[in-house]
Amino acid sequence: MTASEPTASGAKTQEASPDGGSEDETVAAVENGVVINASGYKDQLRRQYSLLGLAGIAVTVDNAWVALGSSIQISILSGGPPGIIFGLIVALFYYTFIGLSLAEMASSVPTAGGVYHWATIAAGPKWGRVVGFFTGWINFYGWMFDLTALTQITANIAINMYVVYHQDTYVFEPWQVYVTYLLVLWLSTALIIFANKVIPHTQSLGMFFVIVGGIVTIIALAAMPRTHASNKFVWNSFDEYNLTGWPAGVAFLTGPVLNGAFTIGTPDAITHMSEELPHPKKDLPKAIALQIGLGFLYAFIFGITLCYAITDQSALDLGVNTYPLASIYAQATARSDGSQNIGATFGLLFIILWSSWLCVIGTVLTNSRIYWALARDNAVPLSSLFAKVNERLSCPVPATLFVAVIATGLGAIPIGSPTAFVDLTGSFIILTTTSYAIPFLANVLTHRKHFPKGPFHLGKYGTTINITAVLLITLFNTFYCFPFAIPTTVETMNYNSVILVGTVALTLIWWVAHATSHYPGPKVMSLYIFEEHGGISHGIEVTPPEGDDDGKEKQG
Repeated sequence: MTASEPTASGAKTQEASPDGGSEDETVAAVENGVVINASGYKDQLRRQYSLLGLAGIAVTVDNAWVALGSSIQISILSGGPPGIIFGLIVALFYYTFIGLSLAEMASSVPTAGGVYHWATIAAGPKWGRVVGFFTGWINFYGWMFDLTALTQITANIAINMYVVYHQDTYVFEPWQVYVTYLLVLWLSTALIIFANKVIPHTQSLGMFFVIVGGIVTIIALAAMPRTHASNKFVWNSFDEYNLTGWPAGVAFLTGPVLNGAFTIGTPDAITHMSEELPHPKKDLPKAIALQIGLGFLYAFIFGITLCYAITDQSALDLGVNTYPLASIYAQATARSDGSQNIGATFGLLFIILWSSWLCVIGTVLTNSRIYWALARDNAVPLSSLFAKVNERLSCPVPATLFVAVIATGLGAIPIGSPTAFVDLTGSFIILTTTSYAIPFLANVLTHRKHFPKGPFHLGKYGTTINITAVLLITLFNTFYCFPFAIPTTVETMNYNSVILVGTVALTLIWWVAHATSHYPGPKVMSLYIFEEHGGISHGIEVTPPEGDDDGKEKQG
């Protein structure tokens, strides 16, 4: 098709550039004078994020070194410091294949739906509707568990900052974490709704705390300890600290690699911001690479430094729902006479608190965009409500509030379960990577023919990279479902497999009750795929928005 040639529905596509993009990356087609973006809708959100702003969200939501230190309770009893360090390396290996595959799809079709829309396109006209529906819901559930885990981390940090100055009188109660959790969550939600214009600046501030705060923390942990841990403890104590009952290989895959995956496992977060970027096709692959690469580098250096700062191993045995990083900070910053340097400990926790809280803001933002994208396509209950956008605030307010309400309920789980935090992090990784594997596999099975080439394209290596990503996701997700330790009990059981099956079952019920009759599939289907003499063509039919008020909340 030539530039501006009418389509079957009267639409005109944009002139293609030599690299497979368009003159304006935000425009997929124009129909009857209405500009349509890659999702098949007219823009409703301000495209206010530059590459720097996008990088801020990428680095802040990933928050890698903070995530590593705040979740070491997952791996510390499954191999100690060697597990932490080598688990991160293995996670980097397999997330590289995931990141490459996601970057290619984001460069081709940048939409707020992300993997939900890509699975729809990849599976083609026959299966795209159902495959995309399940992928979108699985991805949303995964990100909800991540939001819950991150908010709990932030609440734990805040409480430990209080404890620094009240060690003699403070008595810990689980409900205190939940109350703090609610304050963090709802303050973040209020900022996103009522101060959306400043959110890019908060994410730039988050990038500052992650990068500069990370450097300060690493220097402090390296320079301040009176003594350092031995090389044997840091690099060769795996068997000594494998208290799971599993053989070393199984223990490594069920704990430390999961910890590493939680550290850098957010590569699709920024893809859900596609409709708020002026240059999404070029900027998204760059930001994904920065997120994984810089996140690993900081987390790796921080992890090694942190392990050398541990002098009292009893700080590692506090349990999986606790926050041992605060105790390690106290050890590292102690004075030469052994007394605590309260100011230094508080200062390091202050850095990590701001990094974590700004990460929560970015994650609420991501989750709200995922749910909003599903609602626009009538894939959720009360879609007409949750698809609304307050264009004055540039925010899908109902979807954002829904995310906060669900997170409020999920946050109560750790009160009653000693392994809840591991279940939350494990379910986040399992569900999100499953939602990645579905479009990767569908893309391979349909011979990678449904996606137009974007500025970043894997070329002849695409099939190999996609298949490798799917195989690695399958392998590691299987081990993430193993019990954390043996023998196991009802209280300490790993419920990740139950959660995975449960989310799929809930999605199946909603598919049968609603989608089979009322879910038409996302509009990307008419933009990128259709059947013509048994083949597939790109960018040929567009369904126009239903009037000026489609998904728009009237302003008074």
